[in-house]
Amino acid sequence: MQIRKQVRNAVALAVMMLGGMLVSGVPAQEYPKAPVRLIVPFTAGGPTDTIARLVSIKLHEIWSQPVLIEYKPGAGTVIGTDHVAKSAPDGLTIGVVVSSYSINPVLRKSMPFDVLKDLSGVTRLTSFPIGITAHPQVPFDDLKGLVAYARANPGKLAYATPGAGGTSHLAIELLKSIAGIDILHVPYKGSAPAQTDVMGGRVQLMSDPLFSAMPFVRAGKMKVIAVTSARRVAGFAEFPTVAETFPGFDVGAYLGFIVPAATPRVIVKKIQVDAVRAVNLPDVRARIAELGNLVVGSTPEEFDAFVSDDMKKWAKVIRDAGIPLE
Repeated sequence: MQIRKQVRNAVALAVMMLGGMLVSGVPAQEYPKAPVRLIVPFTAGGPTDTIARLVSIKLHEIWSQPVLIEYKPGAGTVIGTDHVAKSAPDGLTIGVVVSSYSINPVLRKSMPFDVLKDLSGVTRLTSFPIGITAHPQVPFDDLKGLVAYARANPGKLAYATPGAGGTSHLAIELLKSIAGIDILHVPYKGSAPAQTDVMGGRVQLMSDPLFSAMPFVRAGKMKVIAVTSARRVAGFAEFPTVAETFPGFDVGAYLGFIVPAATPRVIVKKIQVDAVRAVNLPDVRARIAELGNLVVGSTPEEFDAFVSDDMKKWAKVIRDAGIPLE
């Protein structure tokens, strides 16, 4: 009886191992067998699109399959991310996310998906500072001047962001709370249309990844008021930090990849390994540095843990700053 039991257990184990190979091992070896969609939750032309395109080109070369960018902007990135959450868990739909991915769940009263249950992190690819920029003709050149003007003219300044609920948005809301100023938020469906209105003088200020604004700053169409990182940014050391006026202020942002939670882990790992390989290629890494980004390249587990911790951090900021839920 004992021998028969051992034989049955051995057979069962072999069947389980074979099933695991068929479910996970083979797809990983063959992945991807079809074109891959990279869902960008903004309009074309912004900073997220720039990084996504850099990586997609290299993944196309690595995978020998097209990696197609699809834009699904709106609702502070919720629309694009919801599309990913409801996609087939086959690794052929990958979501691009930014810091709003871990802010929206604690800023919004309701969400069409659960970040921690319906989605899985693949990798946090890059991190970067937020830049507070302005139309060249606003009557101030630094943060102290901005605060003084805003206090003297409550409600007369407005700031644009690429969407509600992201780090660009909450960075200014936190600043407003600390500085005691009243500035109107004007959310857009991406950086490009927001930049157009700031350069056109329809909105005075903008909060967005620093690298996104730099072409316009260099062209004299915008000026940098401050950056939100704790220290001045390497390569952009001429720009002061918010912390130099309000000590302790430190807000950063990130860009990463996600997939539906049910995606086989072996495929998640395959995407992670190849995406990290792509951002570490010398030409891509150099371009990312030029854009003011730092390559991170975390594991799926590290990214999921980071998102969970980031949600807790922003929940406290929202609560302490008295920012109303949307």
